[in-house]
Amino acid sequence: MNSADIFAKRLKNARLICGFSMDDLVSAMGNTVSKMAISKYEKGQIAPNSSVLISLSKALNQPVDYFFRPFTLFIESVKFRKRKSNLSVKQEQSIRERVSDLVERYINIEEICNASVKFISPFSQKISSKSQIKKAAEELRKIWNIGTDGIVNVIELLEDHGIKVLEIDAPASFDGLSSLVNDLYPVIILNKNFCSERKRFTALHELGHLIFTFDDSVSEDEEEKMCHLFASEMLILESVFKSIVDSSRHDISYQELRAIQMQYGISCDALMYKAFNSGIISENRKRYYFMNKNKNSLFRQRVEQSVYPNEVSSRFSRLVYKALSNEFITVSKAAALLHQSVEQVREDLALV
Repeated sequence: MNSADIFAKRLKNARLICGFSMDDLVSAMGNTVSKMAISKYEKGQIAPNSSVLISLSKALNQPVDYFFRPFTLFIESVKFRKRKSNLSVKQEQSIRERVSDLVERYINIEEICNASVKFISPFSQKISSKSQIKKAAEELRKIWNIGTDGIVNVIELLEDHGIKVLEIDAPASFDGLSSLVNDLYPVIILNKNFCSERKRFTALHELGHLIFTFDDSVSEDEEEKMCHLFASEMLILESVFKSIVDSSRHDISYQELRAIQMQYGISCDALMYKAFNSGIISENRKRYYFMNKNKNSLFRQRVEQSVYPNEVSSRFSRLVYKALSNEFITVSKAAALLHQSVEQVREDLALV
């Protein structure tokens, strides 16, 4: 692929990442170029001059180097599982392009640092019951050497086992998605605007979709519920939860829930569902909890308060700065991988 083709493809990718139509891009550039010119740029028929290139860079929020970065990995497909989505076509296309771009850069820096981690699902048997899900959570905890304690950092745990995690700025209606890029590289996409407890639960829910093959008899709704159960069990095993709150009881106090929330990074809502599904509280008690949330704003604010430290995806940037510190890559290369300016990379490196 020559430089003209690279620029043409990078320009279109950057536009789709922003969710822009060609008209949107023209508007973002202050109508300094025409829609026809954008079309010709993306087809590789003409090249922009330096001032237009800088304008494109600003409008699309990408460093100039991005548009000329050679493709090191050909992304053939970004597959999302079939399900109802609250995302618009533009939003989903934007996520696909972001995932493609992240995976390409991620694989590149892993190869440079010789830090590739192959993802292998430890489960081959088809899932058809909740009991299988609970057993699988226990088995995965053993395989990944988690034990029965709380998971300190879910995102780091996933990335250490070969799963790329991407956090995006998305509407509140979007929780997360998982994808297998090129049928090889697993990616989990999270809404960066959510609290830590919700991101942790969503990440493990999406992990369930990646590692399990569900039986044909399992409906889409049942699959979602089973992945909810898997996330809940991964955060805190039912046996551990029961040992903390004892056996069947009429009620559970907020202070008890908050203590577990702080230790295991799981929300009060998820704990109440777990208490019900474990037979600890009745359906009426669970229903009263959620009715009280809907009616009492102060109670809702209290039980939805995040108390667990925030988690972010950081392995990719750590690898880039590791390669930079070891002089495996230049500052310019690091900036291109991080989608930052050379000045910003130098400043961050100096801080270290």
